[in-house]
Amino acid sequence: MAGRGELKGLGQRPLIMGIVNVTPDSFSDGGDFFERDKAIELALRLADDGADIIDIGGESTRPNAQRISADEELSRVMPVVETVAPIIKIPLSIDTTRSEVAARALDAGVAIVNDISALHFDEKIGEVAAKNGAYLILMHMRGTPADMQYNTKYKDLIGEIHSYLSSAAEKAIALGMAREKIIIDPGIGFGKSVDGNFTILKNLHRFLDLGYPLLVGASRKSFIGKKLEMEERIEGSLAAACYAVLNGADIVRVHDVAETKRALEIIEQISGAAKV
Repeated sequence: MAGRGELKGLGQRPLIMGIVNVTPDSFSDGGDFFERDKAIELALRLADDGADIIDIGGESTRPNAQRISADEELSRVMPVVETVAPIIKIPLSIDTTRSEVAARALDAGVAIVNDISALHFDEKIGEVAAKNGAYLILMHMRGTPADMQYNTKYKDLIGEIHSYLSSAAEKAIALGMAREKIIIDPGIGFGKSVDGNFTILKNLHRFLDLGYPLLVGASRKSFIGKKLEMEERIEGSLAAACYAVLNGADIVRVHDVAETKRALEIIEQISGAAKV
């Protein structure tokens, strides 16, 4: 089952990646889905809501998050992956920076490896993804989740992210990845200021010349409204997702799949309407 699943529609329409955090300390849900059964229930619901991909992660990457062991990460994600993979028909993604976690998840039927470190924590992830014919998401981040928000000043934010992602993709190719299986993510919220996150969204088109599908994850993040409760960030999340798609994003990573799907359907209808 390794590498099972193709991203149908990629490049033809925006795809929706639904988020399942199997963590006790996620910024977005506060550990609501840390229990295995609740995480499984969420994954199935997001698939029913219209997700094109389900992204399962077992290690929090919120600001100031501390690392957990590989064994702990595996104990969190594998029961969910092994239960969900035979049931749902859409591709699964594993959100990890460890090659051993990626390998186990791919063996269980996952089709995508989502590496927020872009091979900087464990470059063997590139080899594992290549060997299994999996997709590989490479994200920009300065530092680690534990310290990434300590320095959010850049001389050339877009230029530095562009160069970082270009180098990461070339490294992945050198490790055996097929170019057409690489996806890039500018890393909104990862070592960026509030203004920096808006700048990234405004300038997403600048990354299109790299030639890779573009993923954007802005859902519920604090730049939308730091003082807002999570349920109050949905409108901002939808606005960010819609703007990202209009500005070149191929995939949006979101918590609120049903709402995002409805919003993007209207965007599609407007885009396809006659111009008179």
